[in-house]
Amino acid sequence: MTNAIEKRFEAARYNSTLVKPAVPETIWDRRISNHVAYALLAYTGLQIFVVMGAIRGEGMSILPYLGLVALVGIVIPLCRRMERRWQGLSRSNLSEAQLLTHYRGDRLGIWMFALGFPFAFILLIKGLAALF
Repeated sequence: MTNAIEKRFEAARYNSTLVKPAVPETIWDRRISNHVAYALLAYTGLQIFVVMGAIRGEGMSILPYLGLVALVGIVIPLCRRMERRWQGLSRSNLSEAQLLTHYRGDRLGIWMFALGFPFAFILLIKGLAALF
């Protein structure tokens, strides 16, 4: 007669064949994920310190803060989408040279957006304020 511990080990052995292990993260996943994370930090910092300083009005309106939350909330799904794209790319049959080309282009795009969008947003807000 088997005891409870042996039954648990047997169940674990049986279930281990049913559950597929998670695919390990590749070097490309980690690299792009690091760039996305750091770019998101830079983007949020620029939004807080540069954009908020530029659009702060006379009154204590909560509208700029809600706009900040909305802008960061819009960017987070885009960052997750980029990471999912790289999970697929890194597990594809692309060569290392092709992956490097994609990586360099995506890295440039991530940083251009993270550093450029806050300033473009300020120009848009200032331009609209000048029109109205």
